[in-house]
Amino acid sequence: MKDAKTATLARMVMDKHICPYGVKSKWLLEKHGYTVDDQWLTTREQTDAYKAEHGVETTPLTIIDGKQIGGYTDLLRFFGNPLPDKDATSYKPVVAVFAIAAGLALAVSYATVGSPLTVRAAEWFVSFSMAILAMLKLQDVEKFSTMFVGYDLLARRWVPYAYAYPFLEALAGILMAARALDWLSIPVALFIGSIGAVSVFYAVYVQKRELKCACVGGSSNVPLGFVSLTENLFMIGMAVWMLAHG
Repeated sequence: MKDAKTATLARMVMDKHICPYGVKSKWLLEKHGYTVDDQWLTTREQTDAYKAEHGVETTPLTIIDGKQIGGYTDLLRFFGNPLPDKDATSYKPVVAVFAIAAGLALAVSYATVGSPLTVRAAEWFVSFSMAILAMLKLQDVEKFSTMFVGYDLLARRWVPYAYAYPFLEALAGILMAARALDWLSIPVALFIGSIGAVSVFYAVYVQKRELKCACVGGSSNVPLGFVSLTENLFMIGMAVWMLAHG
């Protein structure tokens, strides 16, 4: 019979603090078939003494077959599934935005007219996408504006536009979803979408600069290019569609 796999895990479990990485480490070990000797560090003094004894700076600490594996990220690496580099580019935030926007659009269309596949569903998809992207920018307008002025042609000449942009995008998206105040939403979407499209095209395809896109907020690692251009073309297309089918 194959020997059972065992691991020792030391983690902080205190009255006012339970280390989340310790909880995840225990779950990860059990997921991989390990029986866990779960050792709780219940005071700060006990934790400091344990770290000094084992020569580590942080807990949790996993030990397997007498070998110190380390904390949660080290454990992920041990099992062959390391976390991606925090500076690595990723399209996951954008995929999440468009997937949620599409799901909401299909759901609202089904709830209102009995079918998910309608013209209004397509309109809602664009307007919901605009509103969600604006919400992400509004989480930290300062960070967004700093990234945005790096490539937007108007924001580089008039910085207040960088602060106003997410509010304008949110306004246009919400009004377009409701098909309300078209006289306001259409010009706003055309204005910010056109300037944005020209700015992205110039920065990426003419100047050939490698920049991060502010489309999902100022902390994203989404490359500037196709995604941001698509966002702006969505706004332009929606505005033109509404003008033609108002």
